[in-house]
Amino acid sequence: MKITLNRVNDNFHFELKNERGHLVNVDSRPEFGGDDKGASPMELVLMGVAGCSAIDMISILKKQRQEITSFKAEVEGERVQVGEAKPFKDITVVFFLEGPINEEKATRAAQLSFEKYCSVSKTLEPTATIHYKVVLNGVELA
Repeated sequence: MKITLNRVNDNFHFELKNERGHLVNVDSRPEFGGDDKGASPMELVLMGVAGCSAIDMISILKKQRQEITSFKAEVEGERVQVGEAKPFKDITVVFFLEGPINEEKATRAAQLSFEKYCSVSKTLEPTATIHYKVVLNGVELA
């Protein structure tokens, strides 16, 4: 896996490209000297958690022939000061699924993602605690 970064302006706006040619813009907020032309690197980490676990869950549920009519997620991260850095301490992911989906299968899909499959959350596991919830058709599952 390889990523190429190119600086776009005189501040902190960068364009990143993967080996398949997909582009992502990264920048800093104006209060930190950026122009807000893209997500921050730490926001990309949270996006990575959301995307990785969503792919896992949808893959698992499709294999179980569950019909997903809507799938959304919200991810929030709490950071802590460690020297000069502010890594994530806690990350909470809430999945919102709709459709005629079995509750146990939805819960199990989330559990398998975070405990077994999601490489992004596994990468963060040594330094951040990841919590997750599943809301199915408007009802939070236990």
